[in-house]
Amino acid sequence: MAESAAASAAAEPDWLTERRRDGAALAAELGLPSQKTKGWEFTDLSELVELDFEVPTEADPAVRENADAVLNIPDQGLRVVQIDQTMLDGSAPAAGGGKPGEPVVTTLASAAELYPDLVRERLGSLVPSDDPFVARNDAAWRGGAFVYVPAGQRLEAPVQIEAIHDADRAALGFRTLIVLEEGAEAEVWEQWLATDHERSGLFNTVTEVWVGQGANLRYVTAQGLGEQSWIFATQRAEVERDASLDWVALGFGSSRGKVRMETRLAGAGSSARVTGAYAGNGSQHLDFDTTQEHAAPNTTSDLAFRGVLEESATAVWRGMIRVDPGAQQTDAYQESRNLLLSKSAHADAIPGLEIEANDVRCTHAAAVAQIDAEQLHYLRSHGLPDEQAKRLIIEGFLEALVERLDEGPVKAAVSVALERRLGEILGERQIQPA
Repeated sequence: MAESAAASAAAEPDWLTERRRDGAALAAELGLPSQKTKGWEFTDLSELVELDFEVPTEADPAVRENADAVLNIPDQGLRVVQIDQTMLDGSAPAAGGGKPGEPVVTTLASAAELYPDLVRERLGSLVPSDDPFVARNDAAWRGGAFVYVPAGQRLEAPVQIEAIHDADRAALGFRTLIVLEEGAEAEVWEQWLATDHERSGLFNTVTEVWVGQGANLRYVTAQGLGEQSWIFATQRAEVERDASLDWVALGFGSSRGKVRMETRLAGAGSSARVTGAYAGNGSQHLDFDTTQEHAAPNTTSDLAFRGVLEESATAVWRGMIRVDPGAQQTDAYQESRNLLLSKSAHADAIPGLEIEANDVRCTHAAAVAQIDAEQLHYLRSHGLPDEQAKRLIIEGFLEALVERLDEGPVKAAVSVALERRLGEILGERQIQPA
């Protein structure tokens, strides 16, 4: 692995500066989506005034330890941390111009200088160029993270990426680029955090993930931003022939916004498993938009989301399985299940199918419910106090999601994170009877 090095302070490449100008011009032209815009029907942006948020110019490295992590990683591995707009650490080998011959974990700004051809080729190639939030990110990201694993190599330790919101009313643009070449292996944990959950902010992130032929990636994302903040996340992964992606996502923080997670199975024999959980309280609004695109034959995808909502929290999950022409023998599944802990909480679960091949198996399931009265009665009849009985039902609901994960650090960390978040929710007020 490369020796540690500070992010370069030199001016960024001309092509990147031009890309920023184009992004800023496009963002101004596109404006913001309204509830009449397809995909934005459930999330109202009328209260978002972008001028209220400013890009920070300084950050105090000491605040790094003050952000409460959603996921605790047993082995810290390689670490890239960004507090507001200042990158604190990373690693990169000496500049070579072309593709590096060993694994690289560094800042995206540093990678753009060290490996301009590689970054220029990959950056922006997976996400839509005409999207208003992608355009804003193109114009405003600073730092970001870059993970590269050459063909046939593997990262021995997990990569930890943290973007930490520290200043009140700050606009933070973050960008992540992950590239695994043929036969490579890696595990990447990415967290978006806040040092003060009472502060407001605007967080806009774009993630592009390339999983090369026969490569294997486990990618874990967790969102614990302040509950007065906006979040806009655009994440897209492309999985090549015989490659696999195991993607885990947790969403606990923010006031409102949208997280888009798209997986494209581009090569025959590729597979993806996506597991998501969210938990909201107060007046939080959580919006997840997922896509499983099967672009090649003999591909498999399996997506499951579960949400717990308390008080007046709301959530929407909209999922799409898209099977392209010629993608025969596709096997795809998606489900979304929501548990409402109060009568004022609300969830929408909207699965969808677009199938243009005739030899496929595509299924979906969606459910929104309160705590089951019969289950509650059964546990009470066996001597359990009311609140303990309710807690067991909720834990069982979430445990079904945890069981999808392989034994190991990820499963343990997700289980602890869900238990902690559930305690936060239940500790604020009593659950209303079903």
